[in-house]
Amino acid sequence: MTIKGRGDRIRAMPNPPKEPVSAREASGRVVRRLQEAGYTAYFAGGCVRDMIMGRQSDDYDVATDARPEDVTALFVRTIEVGAQFGVVIVMEDGHQVEVATFRSDDAYIDGRHPESVTFSSPQQDAQRRDFTINGLFYDPVADKVLDFVGGRKDIEAKIIRAIGDPAARFREDHLRLLRAVRFAARFGFEIEEETLRAVRELAPLITKVSAERVCAELEKMFVDSSRVRAMMLLDSTGLLEQVLPEVCRMKGVEQPENYHPEGDVFTHSVRCLEFLQKPDFVTALATLLHDVGKSEARSTENGRTTFYRHEIIGEKTARTICGRLKMSRKDTDTVAWLVRKHMIFKDARNMRESRLKRLFAEDAYESLEELCGADALASTGDLSDCEYCRLRREQMSEEEIKPAPLLNGRDLIEMGLEPGPIFSKLLDSVYEEQLEGALRNKEDAVKHVRKLLRESGG
Repeated sequence: MTIKGRGDRIRAMPNPPKEPVSAREASGRVVRRLQEAGYTAYFAGGCVRDMIMGRQSDDYDVATDARPEDVTALFVRTIEVGAQFGVVIVMEDGHQVEVATFRSDDAYIDGRHPESVTFSSPQQDAQRRDFTINGLFYDPVADKVLDFVGGRKDIEAKIIRAIGDPAARFREDHLRLLRAVRFAARFGFEIEEETLRAVRELAPLITKVSAERVCAELEKMFVDSSRVRAMMLLDSTGLLEQVLPEVCRMKGVEQPENYHPEGDVFTHSVRCLEFLQKPDFVTALATLLHDVGKSEARSTENGRTTFYRHEIIGEKTARTICGRLKMSRKDTDTVAWLVRKHMIFKDARNMRESRLKRLFAEDAYESLEELCGADALASTGDLSDCEYCRLRREQMSEEEIKPAPLLNGRDLIEMGLEPGPIFSKLLDSVYEEQLEGALRNKEDAVKHVRKLLRESGG
């Protein structure tokens, strides 16, 4: 577009950038389009719960009486992700809006999926959902909540209640056992008596759920600020024994009171979670597991309780747990490293400069700092070791911590050396001295290598 300016100059005017559309707005447009086409359509599930509770929601799912083929015909960009279950993704204003046809589920054959579904009404659709607080619908066009299961009342009473027969709901989808705990912890709600009884009785069913789904639920619990309450609920319902039996084995493992006035290893480890700020799952899991080796390492020496090498045992146990949860190789390695290194700060004052810099250069160093701080606050409260490391780290630039090596393999070849195992030893020695500040430039590094070769007779 062009306009005339002063002196009849013609200049181009850029189109103003579009304001981003929120997930709620995008989903609302999908609902309106479905209703204009003659279908019934509402927001459904968690987003309605969050709206009533005044909480921010990231996902706005839509439920409708339109069949999958009707939805794909009505919208330009769709993805059929579960058409057999009546689920279609509609691409709207940069958002993926899940649109599901009202349905009733037939028998669940695998503890996760129904054998088949029957398209139905909003009332019947609400009855197949897990908890009353998640069985609500909302019409954004008419600004009206539809509640067929008593969800609003339970939100007001702060109760997690299964819809219908609790045992039947948990047998349909075993992951709901963990979801009951997560919702209760996250919202500060109580689990209704019959629902709680069913969770406890059916807790062993959680072992039949895929490790990936269990891990995803644990991640949601551990990164939330309610992680400590989630842990206590997992324990009291018997679910912790099923998903993290190694953590349960920390119960009753007493510790010297002068170092751990808070109690046994289990009490200490759970309390550590309280002092994490906004951890990722890897940091939170490593914090919970940092002393997991103590149950095996515990011994008595001259009447004194010791836990020698518990960090080494703990590293191995942490790898076993991460493997069982099907975590990635990278995340497993990080959890294991954090568990192995969780006591290293107490040695920091006596470390060589090079070792301290190598520690600061580790990718997971910030997570280690957070873990060690939580470990201290959950026991003696003495943060002096953590503070020493924090201050030393702040005093160093990135170049000081992880400088570019003064020499590489090609430099050694140019010095007339044959490639072989000695290369890594020479280069490591050069880098060590570089971190110590003893070698300032390439010339110093070459002299150091020649000195090493003379001393070794090479």
